[in-house]
Amino acid sequence: MDLSAVLLFPVHAVVWLYSLLSFLPWYFLTGAQEKKALAKRLKSKSTSDQPDGPYRSTDRFESLVTVDFPGKDTLDKLFDYAVERFGKLDCLGTREVLSGDNETQPNGKVFKKLILGEYKWKSYEELDIEVSHFGSGLAALGQQPKSTIAIFCETRAEWMITAQACFRRNFPLVTFYATLGEDAVAYGLNESGVTHLVTSIELLETKLKSVLLQIPNLKHIIYVDSKSMNTAGFPQGIQIHSMHSVEELGAKPENLNRPIVKPVPSDLAVIMYTSGSTGRPKGVMIIHSNLIGGMAGQCERIPGLGPKDTYIAYLPLAHVLEMTAEISCVTYGCRIGYSSPQTLSDQSTKIKKGSKGDCSVLKPSLMAAVPEIMDRINKNVMSKVQEMSCVQRTLFKPAYDYKLEQIKKGYDAPLCNILFKKVRALLGGNVRMMLSGGAPLSPATQRFMNICFCCPVGQGYGLTETCGAGTITEVADYSTGRVGAPLICCEVKLKDWAEGGYTKRDKPHPRGEILIGGPNVTMGYYRTEGCNNDDFFVDQNGQRWFCTGDIGEMHADGCLQIVDRKKDLVKLQAGEYVSLGKVESALKNCSFVDNICAYANSDQNYVISFIVPNQKKLTALANQKGIEGTWEEICNHPVMEREVLREIKEVANSIKLQRFEIPVMVHLSPEPWTPETGLVTDAFKLKRKELKNHYLNDIERMYGHK
Repeated sequence: MDLSAVLLFPVHAVVWLYSLLSFLPWYFLTGAQEKKALAKRLKSKSTSDQPDGPYRSTDRFESLVTVDFPGKDTLDKLFDYAVERFGKLDCLGTREVLSGDNETQPNGKVFKKLILGEYKWKSYEELDIEVSHFGSGLAALGQQPKSTIAIFCETRAEWMITAQACFRRNFPLVTFYATLGEDAVAYGLNESGVTHLVTSIELLETKLKSVLLQIPNLKHIIYVDSKSMNTAGFPQGIQIHSMHSVEELGAKPENLNRPIVKPVPSDLAVIMYTSGSTGRPKGVMIIHSNLIGGMAGQCERIPGLGPKDTYIAYLPLAHVLEMTAEISCVTYGCRIGYSSPQTLSDQSTKIKKGSKGDCSVLKPSLMAAVPEIMDRINKNVMSKVQEMSCVQRTLFKPAYDYKLEQIKKGYDAPLCNILFKKVRALLGGNVRMMLSGGAPLSPATQRFMNICFCCPVGQGYGLTETCGAGTITEVADYSTGRVGAPLICCEVKLKDWAEGGYTKRDKPHPRGEILIGGPNVTMGYYRTEGCNNDDFFVDQNGQRWFCTGDIGEMHADGCLQIVDRKKDLVKLQAGEYVSLGKVESALKNCSFVDNICAYANSDQNYVISFIVPNQKKLTALANQKGIEGTWEEICNHPVMEREVLREIKEVANSIKLQRFEIPVMVHLSPEPWTPETGLVTDAFKLKRKELKNHYLNDIERMYGHK
């Protein structure tokens, strides 16, 4: 990416022009006055006189929303309604692979590089036929209504086709992350008792083949790829089919005309296995009415959602955020173009140099992202800015700072937006709204995305157990660090947590553990009855609630801020409580830090941390210090550890972390933490147990001396 082209004309001239024209009522011309009023309005309030709630959106204060469209109370009805309204329009798009070859990188690693063509689209009517044939084919292979069927597959059009076929025929869909380990997948397949599995050739050969003998109930495997595969070497009793052959089977009149058992709102739609930050994966039981209610709340926070929108799909479809986003897009007539983190932009790892990434071709208007991905975009762009000449940096900074001040006041800077055109082009140039979920988004990253991509960045808060629904910030809300007001489908309560020092009587705002109640709250964990009593309950009105374990603070305008997490709290030897999540969130602002895991042991009196350093920054520092060697040798050099520790202490002091919260020792990891390593979830949440085991020797070293 060449950011020198961003500066089309002198930035100081733009700022001067803005100052000259400052007497003009820009807030009238841009609608800023109305937006500012919306930003300041009361967004939710308590339904009782108590400060702990429950809090409801002021837009639907009298009752919670359960459906988006009257009478469309199951997922198959939603899809049929979409086909009826948008039949000829494009629905799902996939890029054609034109060529691919392997390239050896300077560090010796080999990356596959692709040249991709244009998007090929399926219309709603074409999709409807394919869904009908595939569902009929599954039934012909013996799949029964209300019997579970599993999908273990990457995000792609065939995933959504499978899901819609299962929803239509009342086959509860069991989902697994494509990055989940083979033992965890085998555990989930056995627990759910599936006989049919939909997957890809790659996952079948690399992860499933070695554990198939451990899954005695499995009878049919359907691979989604268009190419054929060698089925030799698979256990007897398991039949391997291509998706195309199953569709052909389903298209036969004797199969297509079989009666369909339609679902009702209380029927199980999905068992979603979460990769989880601790222990074995848990299957969350989600019924049709849960998803219908949750999506009704989510869609209300996305103004103008409709056929003019294009959504880029690259997050894991086995994650509730992505699955509900895509089903919502189908419901409202939006196009969905499929992508992957490795092909997203022109600079992505699988895109051959000089060819186009998916964003450049698709030019999406809507995009979801986890904070980890936004942080990467932020650091990559700002790193390029630092490489500009002194003159270019001097011109870039006034525009950025000026727009930052305008946004903080609730205004925009339309003339300055022209300067960020090249940055916007990284994501195709048409993104009108981004939604972040899965983990807290830092204020600095949120502001960066606001400024450089010239669009609102909403933060959402929810869990698999609440269908991803909970809160989402409104597009007019220009504050940072908050996750918005409760959606119109649910309400929020705060429960005192005395051990952590959070109560509804706290000043200036009530605080406590976040409880979410409403039709979007799921039915519990599959075959783990004991867990349900701890996490879920039903109140005297028959409403289901989920205890999230997250600590929230309710602001005066009815917006929620996540301030802590119960499971991240560690009591040190001297009695102080340390919130590991709070420490990590604060120290991610350090320029040397790409990712961080804080660790504390209750029989010790200080915090340590593992850090994935920013390679460019740390290498530059090593050059300054005269330290040479491989990337691994640089990370393991004691001088580098001391220098990074010195900077994170400066950051910690600047944001006033307590002395006992600041790490006193660090370990620098040369390998990034990805879902493939098993050290983070697919939403890039830290898996603390796995990280502890991975760095056990370093923990013993750092706690062996101070």
